[in-house]
Amino acid sequence: MNYKDYIRVIPDFPQPGIRFKDITTLINNGEVYRSAIGAIKEAVADKEIDLIAGPEARGFIIGAPLATALGVGFVPIRKSGKLPGAVVEASYDLEYGKDKLAVHRDAIKPGQRVLIADDLLATGGTIATTINLIKQLGGVPVGAAFLIELGYLDGRDKLDGLDVFSLITY
Repeated sequence: MNYKDYIRVIPDFPQPGIRFKDITTLINNGEVYRSAIGAIKEAVADKEIDLIAGPEARGFIIGAPLATALGVGFVPIRKSGKLPGAVVEASYDLEYGKDKLAVHRDAIKPGQRVLIADDLLATGGTIATTINLIKQLGGVPVGAAFLIELGYLDGRDKLDGLDVFSLITY
């Protein structure tokens, strides 16, 4: 299946010069969405995964169904101030700004093998920060899986050699 056929590209959003890859046109088609999650599952099934971590918010859209498909738990990586319990936090640069991510201190136990799942790998800042949070809790990042990768932004370079799978590459 050519998944690119189901991605809408919106020019000049959220600012001039950005060509936003809108996944809503893929995920609103149940058959295509299920197929995409299944394809990602097949690509990562050999990784001995204990947990999937997904950064807010589109990482939830890929990570939670992938965790269900693999029969493992899901860890939401949230924006600062959104989790009710004790958290660890880390700051990072966005493609067009700054932000801070957080995870519950008890979400990942030392030695647990964690796959990161998100909709898009762009510059790698969000995922590098997610890796940092996983390591702070003693988890072992075993890879990252994406619906889309913007290869021309070299986001993989920020991921310290982590094994990366992308279903679609632009």
